[in-house]
Amino acid sequence: MSFSKPNRSSATRTKNRVEPAPISGMCVTCLDGCPGPCEIGQSAIKGREVIYPQPYGKITAGADKDYPVDYSHFNIQGTCVGAVGVPADSDKALFPLVDTTTELGSDKSIKLSFPVFTGAVGSTFIARSNWEEMAVGAAISGILVIAGENICGMDRDAEFKNGRVVRSPEMERRVNTFKKWFDGTGGIVVQANVEDTYLGVPEYVIQKLGVEIFELKWGQGAKDIGGEVKLGSIERAMQLKERGYLVLPDPTTDSAQAAFKAGGIKEFERHSRLGMVDEQGFYQSVEHLRKLGAKYVTLKTGAYRPADLARAIKFSSNAKIDLLTIDGAGGGTGMSPWRMMNEWGIPTVYLECLAYEMCERLRLQGAYVPPLAIAGGLSLEDHLFKAIALGAPYVKAICLGRALMAAAMVGKTQGNKVRESVGKEGVESEVSKGLEGELIATFAVGAELKERFGNRFREIPPGAIGIYSYVSRLKQGLQQLMAGARKFAVQYIDRNDLVSLTREAASISGIPYVMESDMEEINSILGDVPTVMKKAVP
Repeated sequence: MSFSKPNRSSATRTKNRVEPAPISGMCVTCLDGCPGPCEIGQSAIKGREVIYPQPYGKITAGADKDYPVDYSHFNIQGTCVGAVGVPADSDKALFPLVDTTTELGSDKSIKLSFPVFTGAVGSTFIARSNWEEMAVGAAISGILVIAGENICGMDRDAEFKNGRVVRSPEMERRVNTFKKWFDGTGGIVVQANVEDTYLGVPEYVIQKLGVEIFELKWGQGAKDIGGEVKLGSIERAMQLKERGYLVLPDPTTDSAQAAFKAGGIKEFERHSRLGMVDEQGFYQSVEHLRKLGAKYVTLKTGAYRPADLARAIKFSSNAKIDLLTIDGAGGGTGMSPWRMMNEWGIPTVYLECLAYEMCERLRLQGAYVPPLAIAGGLSLEDHLFKAIALGAPYVKAICLGRALMAAAMVGKTQGNKVRESVGKEGVESEVSKGLEGELIATFAVGAELKERFGNRFREIPPGAIGIYSYVSRLKQGLQQLMAGARKFAVQYIDRNDLVSLTREAASISGIPYVMESDMEEINSILGDVPTVMKKAVP
């Protein structure tokens, strides 16, 4: 069985002419005269541009590799006995009463209405253009939104003094958009990479913009290098090179300028540096952020080798980090190299199983275990349940990167259609009233939000309504799954609520194989296995 799909993918807009060889992905017969629709052929023409998913800047992308074990290899255990968190009474154990709130922070003071948060919405075009939808959607849903890396550095209008940012209109927009709708539940997190640290972003956002939750970033599950974006002009490429970024090809060279002018290349790449983790340096960074005024410090790490996961968990324990987000391979991104996204890193299920074992070792030592969040290709309520259960009691929330962005984009698209259908003529107030009615008719949660926000409902971006609606669906779906497991609050979900469907899943997770689950209890109910049956069973 081949897990990978080399040399062609809808993500890179490439395909084979005839059936491919499973190892190389090349057509079994490579024809002289073929225009080259495969990745090799396209690379012969466009080179490095084919490394990335297309159309770049307008999409998010997720790996299409079939990993040997994923969350579908586990099922959720249901029971018809008892209830945890409410009385075992059919009139009181109703699924809408399931508590889906969660708490983060070393002191559990970060409250979320639902155990999910956004991926890092950073400096890419698709992130920037959907920020309002993501931020408002998160605020009204009572979850966290993450303002990702390079926002200040990529801000055309940012002002710098001695190489440090003193003003960034784009970052101000990001923070203020969320704060306008924030009601005390959830929060906004600002993330920093190497360049952000060089540019003084932590000092700026904490001291001048009042950001309380700051995230250090070691990496993500989609790539093993720093973030990248594409630049459509030499002027923009020069600006970012002057700000200290790695820009390819070098826009200061005559050859790059000539290639761009001729049309041989149509864009430049801006890359971030590789972070270099050092234990004492990490502790110093955490302490520095707290001295600046950060109320909470979090860490995001990627799908690195197991020893690096151990470092992340141990260092976070020593520093009493408020949240450690672990991002597995196979998830998604708006910008990562396509082959890297598929072929690099430890897939989410494996990474979470390793994390659980490591947290257990710390617990047995009496050490502080930070709240964990899992990211990496998750999207629906069964994923939430399984990921929380597999890492219980340490996993407190799930990062939904591409999924929440998809809800925002679809909501925005439908909102634009509604806006067009209302008509372009008439008094503005009448058009607004018509739009409001159409949004209520379009979105299932429209009337609910209108009742909650009154006249402010008109100010909610349709994409934010899309996020709220999606989270509402996830909530009811999770409540139903939890009620079936007789767990009436997120804190009660545990590993015993899962069963492995394959021996391999059982091997890596420690979750019992389905035919061996509950065996001790079965024996107590039925009595010991008769000798004749013991001989018959291999």
